[in-house]
Amino acid sequence: MEEIELTLGASGDVPTHVINILNRLGLLISTNGEIPSSIDSQVVLAIRNFQQARGLTVNGVVNSMTLRALEEARWKLGDRSLSLQKAPLMRGDDVATLQGRLTEMGFDCGRVDGVYGLRTEDAVKEFQKSVGVAVDGRCGAATITALMRLTRTVSGGAPAILRESAVQKNRGPSLANKIIVLDPSCGGSDFGISGNGCTESEIVYDIAQRLEGRLLALGVSVFLTRGLTNSPSEVERIAFSNETKADLIVSFHTDSYRNEKAHGVATYYYGSGAHGIHSVVGERFASLVQREICARTDLANCRTHAKTWDLLRLTKSPTVRIDVGYLSHPGDAERLTRPDFRDVIAEAVVIAIQRLYLSSEDDAKTGTLRIADLRKAGLRR
Repeated sequence: MEEIELTLGASGDVPTHVINILNRLGLLISTNGEIPSSIDSQVVLAIRNFQQARGLTVNGVVNSMTLRALEEARWKLGDRSLSLQKAPLMRGDDVATLQGRLTEMGFDCGRVDGVYGLRTEDAVKEFQKSVGVAVDGRCGAATITALMRLTRTVSGGAPAILRESAVQKNRGPSLANKIIVLDPSCGGSDFGISGNGCTESEIVYDIAQRLEGRLLALGVSVFLTRGLTNSPSEVERIAFSNETKADLIVSFHTDSYRNEKAHGVATYYYGSGAHGIHSVVGERFASLVQREICARTDLANCRTHAKTWDLLRLTKSPTVRIDVGYLSHPGDAERLTRPDFRDVIAEAVVIAIQRLYLSSEDDAKTGTLRIADLRKAGLRR
């Protein structure tokens, strides 16, 4: 999708389309039966409310990601026939609703991400077999009718959550033989250049390398999504991460803001309030990372948040994004330029990774677990 940015005062075909979708979703209150013809303050508020509900960055600006989310939100199950297509795949709230209902009945769609992929098609075929309709992998009128009838009487709790937790538990506490992808950002926050000239891409790549060394020493198979000088797109990094069949994906970023007072560390995992789903493993790991970094540094705690950003949503493995500080804040920037500080960040993350796989009785107080302790417990080589 072509990059766009619609702000206050914008008018034309695309803003009109956005306004019509917001109105259909009930986010705009028309005055005298009329809706705005351009993006005014009322529309900006509606956009912000939509972004908040969908786990997007809340800024009232319609960029490509928000526009795509609006396009997906306008589809309700039954509006169209759903099927596996050549790229681009079908996306929408109707797909997410289908995935959620199939999952509740025990059919494995994988993550409820609103994307009609091969795994969703397979689940539809299995459902079609079970209810006696034509098995073609297409979710048309007959399949939707059967789905609606059974949904009223069948509820399986949260099998996707249970499945994800079981997979993580079955992989055991040892880090040896696990596959972890480290994704250092390519530099989206570089306008906040730190005191010695380091940029986001350099800082997060250095942290990733420090973490890579620690993990390799513990028997982990580690993949980096980029090198020091190349800059693959987010789509390329997502595709690479999925090809590795990783146990965990960790993405490193810095943040920046026009007000230099903004500061601190934050973590993000996949979760959608609109669809009532989230990554259990992602949420737990994000929380562990957040607590370990805050316990070992003086970075402000900006907490853990559920988001639907593509990097979190379209990766097949549990994925967490870590914003390790604000380059626009002098204090955060000074800390991040120091190798010893980046070393502490790397150690905090590797401890959080191990705690993710430890059972609760083997866990330790936040900020106290050391790699030497894990070796003594037999969890290290």
